Amino acid sequence: MRLLIIEDHPAMRDIIAGYFRERGFAADAFARGEDALAATATTAYDAVVLDLGLPDMDGMDVLRRLRAETANRPPALIVTARDRIEDRVGGLNGGADDYIVKPFDLAELEARIRAVLRRPGVRREAAYRYGDVSFDPASRTAQVADKALELSRREASVLEELIRARGRIVVKDMLEDRLYGFEQQVSGNALEAAISRLRRKLADAGSAVGVDVNRGVGYRLKIGGPS
Repeated sequence: MRLLIIEDHPAMRDIIAGYFRERGFAADAFARGEDALAATATTAYDAVVLDLGLPDMDGMDVLRRLRAETANRPPALIVTARDRIEDRVGGLNGGADDYIVKPFDLAELEARIRAVLRRPGVRREAAYRYGDVSFDPASRTAQVADKALELSRREASVLEELIRARGRIVVKDMLEDRLYGFEQQVSGNALEAAISRLRRKLADAGSAVGVDVNRGVGYRLKIGGPS
């Protein structure tokens, strides 16, 4: 599940993004509305966490553009210090799917995101399949030939990105951005280590699918194992 977090306060932005990454979400976090909107041009998000007091534009303007310009129209949850009833009513009437006043508990925010995604009419991603491997983005569980494949959160995130591509190459830099966020520093071997563990677990499970390394380019799933 991929979240877009738009929050101008650096510490709050890092806390929210860090919490959801630890919970197995892919999370991209931005301080400016324009930067977040630009990210939606190349990335489909499952939900948006939106502050209203942004440095370059009002959060309600971001919400209106999200509704007008994004193809998948992800649900949006406003998280703000504005606690007047007219602000809450205006936010919900303006297109927000939920409205949360700061301070808040991160576990409650997660529960509200999941509740919004369960609502009738909200787009849900079906399980991805490639060869004998399947991945359910809602439960973040994987199977090989209908048998559970135990993965760490990072390994599950790697598999999700690769299985979405269905055998096409996922560029290394893009994979790192999707997994760790655009602003997060990644150690040189973090991705390689996750790929290595995922490849070993697929092989140990007897899968016909392997992870193919394209040197200097990226990675892809390949039926028949790695070359």
